[in-house]
Amino acid sequence: MQANRFMAFGLAIQTENKPIPTMKKIVLSLVLMMAVFAAYAQATREIEDINEDNSWLKVGLNLGAPVGDIGDYSSFAFGLDVAGQFMRTDNFGLGVATGYTNYFGKEDLPDFGAIPLGLMLRYYPQPSGFFAGTDVGYTFLTGDIVSDGGFYIRPQVGYHNYDWNIFAFYNQVFTSDPAADIQTIGVAATYNIRFK
Repeated sequence: MQANRFMAFGLAIQTENKPIPTMKKIVLSLVLMMAVFAAYAQATREIEDINEDNSWLKVGLNLGAPVGDIGDYSSFAFGLDVAGQFMRTDNFGLGVATGYTNYFGKEDLPDFGAIPLGLMLRYYPQPSGFFAGTDVGYTFLTGDIVSDGGFYIRPQVGYHNYDWNIFAFYNQVFTSDPAADIQTIGVAATYNIRFK
């Protein structure tokens, strides 16, 4: 294997050319995203400052196409998204996300379901327009499938305004058997119900 040599903080460091495993890529991406959020942070709000201008319940639908190995067993996925969001700053929102997605089996294969429970992180550069974010947590799987669940990540990009979020997403559930990981690409829309 070829090695690379570079200088960092005045020290010569030698590394081997190895591919970075998927989980490390995900963790590095999350750390980078959090650093960007922190860099753009403004005056923060405390949880007791919840009002209709900075907090809401998001309810919506998602439609996805299973990809990877799971695409051999499921033709499409359809589900409900529910999340509670608190705008910690004018640009950064966090909250709790859950819902239910049904994966429809191909031909005579049975359906199965996914119930995520996770932390949602969102970055909104402007009051309306582009946004980016991710959900991370654990997904419980139901039905006739080889796993009970696993860690999940759901990065997304889309458009938002005062009432709606319309976005594209990639969802992956990491199960104990990598061959049974559930990967989905899709679109979703959620409506914001203001806390009063």
